Amino acid sequence: QVQLVESGGGLVQAGGSLRLSCAASGSIISINYMGWYRQAPGNQRELVATITGSSAIDYADTVKGRFTISRDIAKNTVYLQMNSLKPEDTAVYYCTLRGRSGVVTFRDRDYWGQGAQVTVSS
Repeated sequence: QVQLVESGGGLVQAGGSLRLSCAASGSIISINYMGWYRQAPGNQRELVATITGSSAIDYADTVKGRFTISRDIAKNTVYLQMNSLKPEDTAVYYCTLRGRSGVVTFRDRDYWGQGAQVTVSS
């Protein structure tokens, strides 16, 4: 009952920028946090950034100073501005929402987008 639609991925050269967007829809009751994970070939899915309902932000050390997470509360949309991109940022980026929906109201559940490919060439 919660859908996450991602957009903004693509191919850029090292040093370039991209902005990812993720719009959540459905019977959302409450949101604990929204954020981004990524998974590169040969690696496990790892945290990139999250922003909580109280606006607390957490970044992976590898992206601090380069990436910025933000949100539009009215639209249930989260953004990831990625600057100074490096080849090691190449991965599939997944939007995630932890919260409660109209079909699961007694506990938080994690919801995931389909993934957006980000490729950074050297």
